Amino acid sequence: MRYDTAPPRLVDGRGLRVAIVVSRFHDEVTRELQAGAERVLRAAGVESHAIEVFDVPGAFEIPLASRAAARTGRFAAVVCLGCIIRGETPHFEYIASAVAHGLAEAMGATGVPMTFGVLTTNSLEEATARAGDGPSNKGWVAAAAAL
Repeated sequence: MRYDTAPPRLVDGRGLRVAIVVSRFHDEVTRELQAGAERVLRAAGVESHAIEVFDVPGAFEIPLASRAAARTGRFAAVVCLGCIIRGETPHFEYIASAVAHGLAEAMGATGVPMTFGVLTTNSLEEATARAGDGPSNKGWVAAAAAL
């Protein structure tokens, strides 16, 4: 099933606690990813007070904050949201790789599921298109995967 054409069947999220770790870099995009994630979690029955949001400055900090949230033992899953836009230098590749590897390590070390809702795009326009309303919102997709 494609997420951009039909929403996945959601599991019952009642009783679950979910952390959302969200980067503030490219805030105009990441706030929409966060909104999409929160919408799908609430639609699945996760209560608002059971969704805890942790803000980090940029995508590079997402793995450390996600690991810290997971280590508390309070969360069934961690939804990781950010936006990395390609520039004129190799910085994009280093950050995207570090975030992906860091989250894989954090998930392996803690045993808590962590979803990769970090956009890696060529432009702000591409990022904005992936942060719109509905199931094409990659925050929505990451939260659905966490459930």
